[in-house]
Amino acid sequence: MSQNETLVVGLVSISDRASSGVYEDKGIPALQDWLCTALTTPWRAETRLIADDQPSIEATLKELVDQAGCHLVLTTGGTGPALRDVTPEATLAVADKEMPGFGEEMRRISLNFVPTAILSRQVAVIRKQCLIINLPGQPKSIKETLEGVRDADGNVTHVGIFAAVPYCIDLIGGPYAETDDAVIKVFRPKTALRPKQG
Repeated sequence: MSQNETLVVGLVSISDRASSGVYEDKGIPALQDWLCTALTTPWRAETRLIADDQPSIEATLKELVDQAGCHLVLTTGGTGPALRDVTPEATLAVADKEMPGFGEEMRRISLNFVPTAILSRQVAVIRKQCLIINLPGQPKSIKETLEGVRDADGNVTHVGIFAAVPYCIDLIGGPYAETDDAVIKVFRPKTALRPKQG
């Protein structure tokens, strides 16, 4: 893939109340803000605000990958144990491969803050040439999960999951994405590194 190809990122907020206008969605703005800070290569977002409904979630994920051509889809909301929380089931239903390390690490990061992190059921999967990741619902948790945990001096004490995302996108045939190391330092094997773009 060309180093100059634009990364297409699907941002899906899954909430009955936000999608029906009861309250303002905070998930998509939080994701957009973080990605604007973190990514240094060209990217654009495809945003969707939908209800906690498994057929709707499945249809949205398929549309974002199959029609909109997303290389990465980040969902927020619907990953707890409540009856209406069906995001993981919908995500697994559209998957070609499961990537269990992402879910394991997201729970491990969140356990730095709350013991109820073990109730989260986030998953990550690959559909065709797209990585789909279920993120937490709260903006603070979204940032911590993606970026990692920092101490009082701003030093990273627990690396966030986004450190592994660009290389995963490389491996499934997507564009080469780079980040601001001050926000999140991407890890790639030396053999996969390309010269930094000026």
